[in-house]
Amino acid sequence: MQNLLQNQSLNQRKTFKNSIDLVYIDPPFATNNIFRLGSTMSASLDSKIAYKDKFNLESYLEFLYYRLILIKELMSEKGSLYLHIDDKVGHYVKILCDEIFGREHFINDITRIKCNPKNFKRKAYGNVKDRILFYVKSNQYVWNEVYEEITKNDLHKRFKKQDDKGFYTTIPLHAPGVTQKGESGQEWNGLKPPEGRHWRCSLNELDKLEKAGLIEWSKNGVPRKKVYAQDSKGKKIQDIWEFKDTQNPIYPTQKNNAMLKRIIQMSSNVDSLVMDCFCGSGGFLKEAFLLGRNFIGIDESKEAIKINQQNLCKCEYGFLKNMQEITKESKDNYSSRIINEVESINRVVLSTL
Repeated sequence: MQNLLQNQSLNQRKTFKNSIDLVYIDPPFATNNIFRLGSTMSASLDSKIAYKDKFNLESYLEFLYYRLILIKELMSEKGSLYLHIDDKVGHYVKILCDEIFGREHFINDITRIKCNPKNFKRKAYGNVKDRILFYVKSNQYVWNEVYEEITKNDLHKRFKKQDDKGFYTTIPLHAPGVTQKGESGQEWNGLKPPEGRHWRCSLNELDKLEKAGLIEWSKNGVPRKKVYAQDSKGKKIQDIWEFKDTQNPIYPTQKNNAMLKRIIQMSSNVDSLVMDCFCGSGGFLKEAFLLGRNFIGIDESKEAIKINQQNLCKCEYGFLKNMQEITKESKDNYSSRIINEVESINRVVLSTL
């Protein structure tokens, strides 16, 4: 990553400082273990070593601290960081992130359901989750609202009423809080907001809703807005995600691709530069590629880089047949794909620029 900040970067670009809109990382968790290719439960001692996680807590936090400093320098003012971690060291890592990014730039601690319920005999609750710390560099961060699809079961539960336009539900037209100035506390249609509340929208907007037949009056004379099932964008995504990982990973840290796709869609734009500097199995880079993002991938593991190369070659675009050269056709039709092998530090950087 230091090379990306200095004049040793890819594609003759002077520096990547302040240029990356999204960083996702899934670093080691300070487990003091050696991870081998294949399932973490069944990999044999003969399997190739994927990576070594031989840290104590102090060395681990130091290792991560300096990388987070570099990550922040690489992030643009629109940049976001999603840091995947477990509960054993996650609270220590959050303190690091608070120091580096500022507590005011902490957005969410996302709980991720990672597997099916466990039946271990140890004296503890089953561990079915890990966490993703979501930080931003500034309040200008990219945010593309993505909604969860509403299932048929959800539709029947939520949209129980019906008229000639279809199934609908109703929501309040007022919200908590008293408005001292402005029209949201004024009378509309001979009615003031309930005590301690104010209108959610302007009086003009209330008139429009009434004219369009989108206000339903309760028996007590309280107006509520009609929301039809066909007009619903979906469900607001909350901070508990269920994205279970495959039970047959090709790499020990392989994460659910649908989860990675969500992160990329929410916190970057088409043509944004995104990065995973612990790219492991390559799921993040693959999803970034398929979503039209420019990407940088970094990993110290040679096995991880081999897997990344294989994954990208399998993508639906055919111009990545030779990962070591940039053809005129690929440059003209899409964006250039580059692999730089930094032999001095035994690290390979994959990028689309």
